[in-house]
Amino acid sequence: MASWCWTARSSAACSYFAITLLVFSLAGCAKKPPMPSYGAIPDFQLTDQAGAVFASSASLKGKVWVADFIFTNCPGPCPMMSSKMNKIQKDLASHTDARLVSFTIDPARDTPPVLAEYANHFEARPGRWFFLTGPVDALNSLSKDGFHLSEIDGKNLEHSVRLALVDRSSQIRGFYVSTDKDVVSNLVADAKRLLEDRP
Repeated sequence: MASWCWTARSSAACSYFAITLLVFSLAGCAKKPPMPSYGAIPDFQLTDQAGAVFASSASLKGKVWVADFIFTNCPGPCPMMSSKMNKIQKDLASHTDARLVSFTIDPARDTPPVLAEYANHFEARPGRWFFLTGPVDALNSLSKDGFHLSEIDGKNLEHSVRLALVDRSSQIRGFYVSTDKDVVSNLVADAKRLLEDRP
C-alpha cells in the first residue's frame, strides 16, 4: 500500500484507498447475527420406517436436524418437499451429526412398510433420514404445539409446506418455505452454522 501511496497523485487518494481496505477487512470479520429461536420440540416417541421405536431423546439428542410433514400418496407438494430433503441430505452428507425427519400426516395409510418404500424412492440413508408414524394425537401435538404448524386429524390432509431446522438442544432455529427457489442453499447454510457450534 505504501508504494501505491507514494505514486498517488494526492494524499486524498491514498487516504481513500486505506479507508476502503479497512472497511472491506472489517466487513469480512463481522459476525453474523445469532439465529432466532422459535421454541423447543418436546421429547416424543413414534415408529420409524423399519417398524422400530423411534425415541427423540435417544436418536436426536445432540443432533442438528431438519423436519417436514408429508404423506406418501400426496398428489401435491410432498414429492417436491421430499426431493428437496434429498438434496439437503446430500449437501450435509459429510456432517455425521445431521439428521432428517419426515412425519406423516396420514398414519392410517402410511404404515412402516409404506414409509419404507417411500423412503427408498427418495434415497433416504438409513440412520440419517427417518420417516415416522404413530397415533394421530401424538403427531398432531408435535405439528401444532411443537412445530407451530398445521393441525393433524388424519382426515384433512392439508398441511404446511415449511421445513423446520432444529438445533442440538431441540430448539427450532428456522422455518423455510419449501417452494422458495433458494430454500435448500439457505437451509443448508444455516444447518452448517449450527453444526459448527459444539456444545
